[in-house]
Amino acid sequence: MNCVICDVGILAPGKTTVTLQRGETTIIVKEVPADVCDACGEGYLSESVTDRVTECAEQAVARGAEVSILRYMD
Repeated sequence: MNCVICDVGILAPGKTTVTLQRGETTIIVKEVPADVCDACGEGYLSESVTDRVTECAEQAVARGAEVSILRYMD
């Protein structure tokens, strides 16, 4: 499958870092499983991985974190 961002690269399984921001909170999740473009590095998450990353982010916001850096865990 070709990357929809650069339209040149091919997607392959890999890992990426996801950065999310809500209000004053920034959440960085490292080592997230994704299909990653070999040209531009854009990462595409599956629905289940997206749900897990969102859950982690919601927990950080609920704790009142200003900045949270996490390693992805299933």
